[in-house]
Amino acid sequence: MKISDLAPAKGAKKKGKRIGRGPGSGHGKTSTKGHKGQAARSGGTKAPGFEGGQQPLIRRVPKRGFTNIFRKQYTVVNLDRLNCFEPEAIVDPQALQAAGLIKKSSEKIKVLAGGDLSRPLVISAHKFSQEAVKKIQSAGGRTEVIS
Repeated sequence: MKISDLAPAKGAKKKGKRIGRGPGSGHGKTSTKGHKGQAARSGGTKAPGFEGGQQPLIRRVPKRGFTNIFRKQYTVVNLDRLNCFEPEAIVDPQALQAAGLIKKSSEKIKVLAGGDLSRPLVISAHKFSQEAVKKIQSAGGRTEVIS
């Protein structure tokens, strides 16, 4: 096979509609636009969102605030949920996913100080609240920040 032998499949290529090329073409005279009216005129289409003269939805809905597109979203895990791990266990995103505490191990995790930690754990997460760090250290564990 050569590059010169390549061709599209039968029926894959269709000729475009040639309008305004005389009565023999079947698309002459009004050029498929019908007779008169807005759609027949040059530039005569309605703007996107036009609602027949009534106030468009985009202008009826109040606008407030803004969305920060650079926002960092963290999945929150409270300390009392980590008591399901064995003492001295390494708790990282993969371990949290295996335990069913988060959905995906690729999520960014923040550990908060909700509840009490009853065992020493080595916890790896992207962020910790100050109170959570105190509680983990008082339970004999330590924290590791994932960068």
